[in-house]
Amino acid sequence: MGSFHFLHAADIHLDSPLHGLARYDGVPAEEVRGATRAAFDNLIAYACDQAVDFVLIAGDLFDGDWKDMGTGLYFARAMGKLAAANIPVYWIAGNHDAVSSLTRSLPWPDTVHAFKPRRSHTHVIDHLGVAIHGQSFSNAHVTENLAAAYPEKREHHFNIGLLHTALDGHPGHAPYAPCTVDDLRARHYDYWALGHVHDFTVVSEWPYIVFSGNLQGRHIRETGPKGAVHVEVEDGAVARLRHVPLDTLRWLRVEVDCAAARSMDEVDAATRTALARRHAELSDGRPVVARVVLTGSTPLAGALQERRAERRDAVRALAAAVAPDLWIEKVQLEVAMPGLSPMGGGPAEDFMALLAEIRQSPELAAELKADLLPFLTAAGKAGDFDDDSLAAMAAQDDWPALLAVAGSALEARLTGTGGE
Repeated sequence: MGSFHFLHAADIHLDSPLHGLARYDGVPAEEVRGATRAAFDNLIAYACDQAVDFVLIAGDLFDGDWKDMGTGLYFARAMGKLAAANIPVYWIAGNHDAVSSLTRSLPWPDTVHAFKPRRSHTHVIDHLGVAIHGQSFSNAHVTENLAAAYPEKREHHFNIGLLHTALDGHPGHAPYAPCTVDDLRARHYDYWALGHVHDFTVVSEWPYIVFSGNLQGRHIRETGPKGAVHVEVEDGAVARLRHVPLDTLRWLRVEVDCAAARSMDEVDAATRTALARRHAELSDGRPVVARVVLTGSTPLAGALQERRAERRDAVRALAAAVAPDLWIEKVQLEVAMPGLSPMGGGPAEDFMALLAEIRQSPELAAELKADLLPFLTAAGKAGDFDDDSLAAMAAQDDWPALLAVAGSALEARLTGTGGE
């Protein structure tokens, strides 16, 4: 076995929409809609520039059935570019693009090799001494351990397992094709190219078991750099691998500690500092969409809760001042009132005690819900409310959040600690 190098990608979700930006007027809609294609274009360009020997795609190339033939035609053109560069592609279908969910197809170039769903099998690249083993999903809910039936390793070959799986579990990912690291090691392959988990993760270095992560983050739960893995093999063993960012738009979560703030100006200053730091650290020159989370124990908690829309607009203005291509997906308030001094009794203290009891009592919360739901539902229908408004929280049946927001604002008013 000689030396060669390849790209391992997964979870491309071609033409999948990006979520969480519909309410923000400043986001360039065309750029957002085309983000998954632009990232895939970057993958094709990188493969050609680096003259890799082959490309692996470990499932969820597509996001489900094509809305029209445009998705398939775009993919066919991209594969044509790789074919012209003599770069073959080997791919499996995952839960999103399982054989049963795709009703259309196109003839791909001969350099594109799709694994069948009936059973695992092997493609051999003779001149490189590479054996690639894989199996596509036949349906969107594969619950059996596919890896257990993968072929035996090919002697005197560099063996690669191509698999779409969450292994034995991963937060936020359905447990499709479950298996353990020991199951994979039992096949005695040299490299496992995994898909389904959207974070770049090196699970093991003996052998290499790697999730490439997805190619383009599509919402706020998919933060940070996204791309593919470039693997270099020398003398039949992995010599180097590196994650190559190929995304065209990046998602970030920015936490702002408001504990030391004593005025809204100080909250603004802390927010701008946090936005600028995170943007400088992680944007890599790309457009960025951020969720700003205000945290900490502060006497301004009540005022912040009361002025949620005002705070959102302020943060958007601050983001625009930091960078013209930094947009705010949402401003989330996780601030809390500091410990309050005794109020000397009276109705205010009684009301505060009732608020605390409601938050801890499902029965009282249910009674309050029955009283308030008709009003909040009507309010929600009467206007265009933000996702984090009280009306929206009621519509989503998120009463713990609603009570926390309303309670903080009422505490501030009753105790006179609302700040500016």
